[in-house]
Amino acid sequence: MTVTTSPQTQPVAEQPAAEIPRRKRHRTKDTASWPVAVLGWLGSLILFSPVAYMLLKSFQTETDAASPVPKLIFKPTFEHYPEVFGQGFWAYAGNSIAIAVISTVVVLLLAIPAAYALAVRPVRKAQDSLFFFISTKMMPVAAAIIPVYIVAQQLGLLNTVTVLIIMHLGMNLPLAIWMIRSFLQEVPGEVLEAAAMDGAGRLRAMRSIVLPLIRPGLWSTALLCCVFSWNEYFYAVNLTTTTSSLPLFMQKFLSFGELYTAQVAAVATVVSVPVVILGWICQRSLVRGLLFGAVK
Repeated sequence: MTVTTSPQTQPVAEQPAAEIPRRKRHRTKDTASWPVAVLGWLGSLILFSPVAYMLLKSFQTETDAASPVPKLIFKPTFEHYPEVFGQGFWAYAGNSIAIAVISTVVVLLLAIPAAYALAVRPVRKAQDSLFFFISTKMMPVAAAIIPVYIVAQQLGLLNTVTVLIIMHLGMNLPLAIWMIRSFLQEVPGEVLEAAAMDGAGRLRAMRSIVLPLIRPGLWSTALLCCVFSWNEYFYAVNLTTTTSSLPLFMQKFLSFGELYTAQVAAVATVVSVPVVILGWICQRSLVRGLLFGAVK
């Protein structure tokens, strides 16, 4: 009787070699990403350089600021900043805040139902209406300033805050409609159908479901409209003189025949601070709004 013995199975040794290509893959990925990171940092520094130049000049004397070779080592001075607030700054700042807030609120109140009619419940010839809104941004502003000036003069609106609010409405409304429409298109139709089955009307669904879903997009739209209104200069310089916004306030410090670089840099720094603070506070909502619907 012969007994057959099965061959003993040898334990399979682990293959550490499988980790080698993985490490190579990570190295390749890291090697490919660092030039992109360096280019990103270089681009960021180039974009930030005008802001750094403005800050640097605001703490220099007029003689140092007017030097053809930029001075990086100097004795800082704060003498220009008190002069900013002593030249009627708060009146122009109040006008800028009123213009930016009122125009942004009215733009949102008009843009939300318009975008709803173009995205959720499309009206007839919705694409034509959308093209009309965006085509208003294609026309050069300078081409329309003369008719706008004549109409404002006939209505007695020249050199008033009202005319700037009206012009900023026309400037920001097409952009807001376009942005909010894109956010509304990302709302699932099943959500609206479920709300309709539960008995919610259009206004109830809009107020309780749609607006909370697109809230980050609304914040980003409001922030962009507010920044554009705060920085607008063309309408201010052509339609107003004494009752105007902060961009025109900066023009008061441009004096021919005298040195004004450091003073203007100080004014520009003060005018830029509210926008920087607002962007820093709303940065999370801004990023979420701009990326709304980018990843499904």
